[in-house]
Amino acid sequence: MTLWLLPRLKLLFGIAAVMVVLQLINSLDGYSLNRFGLIPREVQALPGIALAPWLHGSWLHLFGNLSGFMVLGALALLESRAEFIRASLFIIVFSGVLVWLFGRTGIHVGSSGWLFGLWGLLLGRAWFRRSLADLLLAALALVLYGGFFYGLLPQQGVSFEYHLAGALCGGLYASWQRGGQKRRTRKRPRQG
Repeated sequence: MTLWLLPRLKLLFGIAAVMVVLQLINSLDGYSLNRFGLIPREVQALPGIALAPWLHGSWLHLFGNLSGFMVLGALALLESRAEFIRASLFIIVFSGVLVWLFGRTGIHVGSSGWLFGLWGLLLGRAWFRRSLADLLLAALALVLYGGFFYGLLPQQGVSFEYHLAGALCGGLYASWQRGGQKRRTRKRPRQG
C-alpha cells in the first residue's frame, strides 16, 4: 500500500510546496511575480499560460485553491500519476489558451483553473466511462465541491473564465481519455 500511495502523496505535496514557496517569494516582493500572470491577448504574456496557475494574489487566494486542489488532486491521482500529469498539462495549457483568447482584460493568476479542471475531469470520467469507481468519485466531488457550479458564473474580481475553461478542459480530457482507451482496446489481438 505504501509503495502505491507514497509517490502520489509526494507529487501532490511537491506541487503544493512549489506554490507555497512561490507565494512566499511573491508576498515578500510586493506580489511582483504576478506580472508573469496571464494577460489576455497580450503576446508578451503568452508565458503566463504556464505560469499563472502557480501564482496567487494573496495567501487567502492560495489556501482557498490549495485545499480543494489537494482533495481533487488526490481523487484524480487514484487513476495513475502519469494520467494525472497528462491531464494537468492538458488542463493548464488549454484552459490558459482559452483565457488568453477570450478572458477579460487584466492579470489572471491562480490555480483555480487547474482545480476546476480536475473537478471537470472527475465528473467527465463518470459521464464517459460510467464505471462504479468513477461514479463514486464524481459523487464525492459533487458532494464536496458542488458549489463550484457558482464559480462558473461571472463575478467581479474573480477569473470565472479560468474556472469555466478549466472545467471544460477537464471534461474534454476525460472524453479524449475515453477515446484513447477504446482505441487501445481495439488494437489488442484476439485470443483464440
